[in-house]
Amino acid sequence: MNRKGKLLIGLSIISIFSACSSDDDSDYERGNWVTKSVFDGVPRSNAIGFAIDGNGYMGTGYDGDDYMNDFWEYNIEGNYWVQQADFPGVPRSAATGFNIESKGYVGIGYSGTSELNDFWEYDPIANSWTQKQDFLGGKRRAAIGFGVNGMGYMGTGYDGENDKKDFYKYNPDLNEWSELVGFGGNKRRYATAFVIDNLVYIGGGVSNGQYKTDFWEFNPETEIFSSKKSLIEEDDYTIRRSNTVSFSLNGLGYITTGYNGGVTSTTWEYTPYSDTWEEITSLEGTSRQDAVGFSTGERAFVLMGKSGSLYLDDIYELFPQQEYDDED
Repeated sequence: MNRKGKLLIGLSIISIFSACSSDDDSDYERGNWVTKSVFDGVPRSNAIGFAIDGNGYMGTGYDGDDYMNDFWEYNIEGNYWVQQADFPGVPRSAATGFNIESKGYVGIGYSGTSELNDFWEYDPIANSWTQKQDFLGGKRRAAIGFGVNGMGYMGTGYDGENDKKDFYKYNPDLNEWSELVGFGGNKRRYATAFVIDNLVYIGGGVSNGQYKTDFWEFNPETEIFSSKKSLIEEDDYTIRRSNTVSFSLNGLGYITTGYNGGVTSTTWEYTPYSDTWEEITSLEGTSRQDAVGFSTGERAFVLMGKSGSLYLDDIYELFPQQEYDDED
């Protein structure tokens, strides 16, 4: 072969390699995390969080020495924190929190000596708390909870002796709990859930020392749980972890941070119509577990948590469709 032929082949190979590298870099570089106003209070892990009417709320948790009952509002537009009325229940960590429309709900958890089963409603307009009917599933911690279609739901967790897989529905108008049936998943604690278009996606967690990889969709209209694609796909990806946070943002789901033999900051995006996952830029702060996440549906934040014995008080906003920028 002449020199010109060798040169053309070489250039072709370089062009193909460059195109592949560009695609890989583009996938890896998508997603940008922006640092927001650091939390005014004590760094902590295992707090609860939810969003109501465009603001974030966070409270309870554990700071390495004490169990907490303070409660805070994060003004998203103004990027500042305001302390609200203390949570009136026993100070705790590993509680479960969610919102149902314009009210917040916090219940169960761990006091440092025992698991709890109380349940409380927060009114952000009056800045006041009201105790509601105790959780029907009994005392536990590290359960998942969510609000959808005007109802609240809690399930899974750890009761001090055994991991759980049961689920319960809360009717705020009647102040009543009822048990659901039909969840075919495994027992687990420290799992996670997010809501997209009034469908709930549930996964992660740990039980018997094994990280759970089954992933489920719950339809509150039919109260049917349907199995989805596993959180581990041979050599393509693995999203299995516990002590993670998740949220939905503009019709997509996100799982980030957590623990799987060590803390992680990796972030995965879920597309519900295709039941597929794609990795985007990892949280740009310290890798952590037991963080808090909340989303308005259009803006989403990850904050707090711990890494080893370090308790954290930073907060980050995710812009998943932006290009990664290490200057912000």
